[in-house]
Amino acid sequence: MRLAVPRRVQSFGVFSGLIWPPVKSIMSVPGHSPQQGDETKLMNFEVLRNNSELFRAECTRLMLETDKESKRMQNDDNRRLDQRLRDIQFLKKELELKLEEIIVEIDVLIALQSRVAKALEACTETLKVSVVCLEERRKHLPSERLHDEVDKELLKEKEVIEGVASLLQRVTEQITEQIRLDRSAKYQLEKDLKEKFEAQCIDNSCLLMTHHSINNLQRSKNTETVLPSLGVTPKQWENISDINMTKAEQQQANSLTLRALVECLLEQTAADMQKQVQATAAAFQLNVREIKSAKSQMEDQLAAILSEFASQERIGEDLQVAIAEREQVMSLAQARLALRRQRPGKEQCHDPAQSQLLAEVQQLNAHISTLHEAAAQSDEEQRALLRCQLELQEGIEMKANSLYIDEVICAQHREPIVIHNF
Repeated sequence: MRLAVPRRVQSFGVFSGLIWPPVKSIMSVPGHSPQQGDETKLMNFEVLRNNSELFRAECTRLMLETDKESKRMQNDDNRRLDQRLRDIQFLKKELELKLEEIIVEIDVLIALQSRVAKALEACTETLKVSVVCLEERRKHLPSERLHDEVDKELLKEKEVIEGVASLLQRVTEQITEQIRLDRSAKYQLEKDLKEKFEAQCIDNSCLLMTHHSINNLQRSKNTETVLPSLGVTPKQWENISDINMTKAEQQQANSLTLRALVECLLEQTAADMQKQVQATAAAFQLNVREIKSAKSQMEDQLAAILSEFASQERIGEDLQVAIAEREQVMSLAQARLALRRQRPGKEQCHDPAQSQLLAEVQQLNAHISTLHEAAAQSDEEQRALLRCQLELQEGIEMKANSLYIDEVICAQHREPIVIHNF
């Protein structure tokens, strides 16, 4: 009968070189004496006892070796877990730094987006003023409704502002898209950080785990959901975080490039709008000065025309008086001639007096005819002066209307326009 080696001990293979001698059953062997049988039994018992002692020594050595190996493996586990925790902590710090940078970049982009929105709003208000001014200037009287320099500058101003507004709208869309991409990178970093934190907590628990805490862990296993293992290598594990940080760095670089472009664009568009608004204001001022000058000249001319008309009226009246006087003198001469025709036949001598009276009547007729022509010419001059007066009054009224539109109405609309740096 062989001595059975315990299954637990056999599993370590430490007794593979030991052959345990069989223990013969205690029975009489034919052909031997009882004394020989007793000696054989005693020998067998001695061998069994020796083998048992050897087995105990081997078990003691085995326990010492397995305890030493277990402690070594536990120390290795703790060392590897501690190293793993340091690796996680290092990556967490890198991720947290990138996360903080991308959050700051998102905030800066949101502030820039607000500035662009305000700039777009300012463009909308300025564009409304330009359109209103163009509509108001169409209310000029037909003769004053000319495509002048002010209209050209207003149309150019409208075109510039529409171009700036369209550009700012596209910039707003680009900023919105960049914010979305930054937030996507931020989400991946936050997700990675969350997973790193959970892994850190788990590995830290593993590092602090003792024999006494195993029972609690085993009890909690029944309620926890075990996630399937993805079989990620340490290099892949590190590359995942590197990819997330690289994407965040790329989006941050894109954000910086976009911000620099938008800043330059805001500065340039504000300068363009300021330049055009100033050009339009200068055109308005020049046009107002020209209208005032023309109106002043018309008013001076009107005053001169009115004065001349009054003088012409007086001349006409004087001509009528002179005609009346000459007609009275001619009537006197004609009366004298008529009376002298009543002289007796032989007394009707064509004497110097008769000749003088006839010459006087002839001259008076000529004078009266000339005075009538002068009076008629005076009437014509008065009518021409009156027409000129009416035209000047109408022109002054039109200039006053244009001046009111450009200097008052358009100026009131354009007064709130202030183009600051966006």
